[in-house]
Amino acid sequence: MTKTLAGACLMTLSMTLVAVAEPAKPECLAGAKPGGGFDLTCRLAANALLEGKEISKPMAVTYMEGGVGAVAYNHVISKRSKDGNLITAASSGSALLIAQGKFGQYDETAVRWLGALGADYGVLVVAANSPYKTLGDLVAAYKAEPNSFPIAGGGAVGSQDWMKGSLLAKAAGQDPKKMRYVALEGGGAVLTALEGGHVKVGSGDAAEMVKHHMAGKIRILAVMAPERLPGELANVPTAKEQGYDIDWPVWRGYYVGKDVSEEDYKWWTDAFRKVSATPEFAKEREARGLFEFTLIGKDFEDRVKADVARYKILAKESSM
Repeated sequence: MTKTLAGACLMTLSMTLVAVAEPAKPECLAGAKPGGGFDLTCRLAANALLEGKEISKPMAVTYMEGGVGAVAYNHVISKRSKDGNLITAASSGSALLIAQGKFGQYDETAVRWLGALGADYGVLVVAANSPYKTLGDLVAAYKAEPNSFPIAGGGAVGSQDWMKGSLLAKAAGQDPKKMRYVALEGGGAVLTALEGGHVKVGSGDAAEMVKHHMAGKIRILAVMAPERLPGELANVPTAKEQGYDIDWPVWRGYYVGKDVSEEDYKWWTDAFRKVSATPEFAKEREARGLFEFTLIGKDFEDRVKADVARYKILAKESSM
C-alpha cells in the first residue's frame, strides 16, 4: 500500500515537472517578411528568454507573410492551436485589423493572448517652422479651418496613422470622415511631405520621429502616452497633459493557440514576467526602439479586447 502510494506520488510529481518544463522546440512565428515589426517582436522574446536562461536553446524565428498577420493568425488557429512550443508576434495593428474584420472569420477570442513586452507610441508632428507650438494651438486652428489641414500618415484610410489623425479631428470637434488625409508609404515619406510644406500635420510613431525632432527638422507636439516618455522625448508633453484624452500605444505582444494546455500557457506567462523585470531586458527593449509597456496574461487579454472594441468604433467612423 505504501509503495503504491509512493509510486503514485512520484508519477504525479513527474507529470507535473514535465508539464511545466520549458518548450522542447521554442518557436516564434512572425506574420510577415524578415526585417519588419513582427520580426523585431519575435527577436525581442527570443533574445530575452535565452539571455534570461528561461530557455536553454535558441528560439527559432519563422516567417509567414500575408494580410499583415492574417495568414499567420489563421494558420495558428487551424493548424497549431494545441502547440505549446509556438508563440506568434502581434501588435496593436493586429487588434485594429481584427476589429475591421480583416482576419477572416476569427475574432480576438480565437487565440490566447500571452503578453506585451514593449510599445512605441503615436505622435502628432508639424514642420519645424510651423506656427503651432502646442497641441492646443493645432486643435484650435484645425477647428477653425479643418479643410486647410492635410494630415499625412504612413498607411491607408483606416490604418493606425489614419486613426491617430482622426483623434485630432475629434478633439477639434470635427468629423474624421471629412479629414484631409494623405496616405503615404511609411514615415520617411511623411517627413519629406512635412519638410516640403505639402502637408501641415504628420501622424506617426515616437521612435521613428524622435531623431528628426532632435535634429530640429520637425516638432513633435504631443506623444500619445499615459505619461512622458524617457530619454530624448522627456521634454515633449503628452496629449493628456495638454488636456486631450488621446492615447495610442503601438504595443508589441504575443499569442498562442486557443487549445494549448494551461501548463504551457502558464510557463510562457511566468517566463515573460521573469525576464521583463530584469535590467538586461530593459536594455534589450530600448535597443529595439521600444518603451516600457508590460502586460502579461489576463491583463493583456483584457487590453486586447478593450482595444478591439475601441477600434471597432473608430473603424466605423472611417468607413465612407
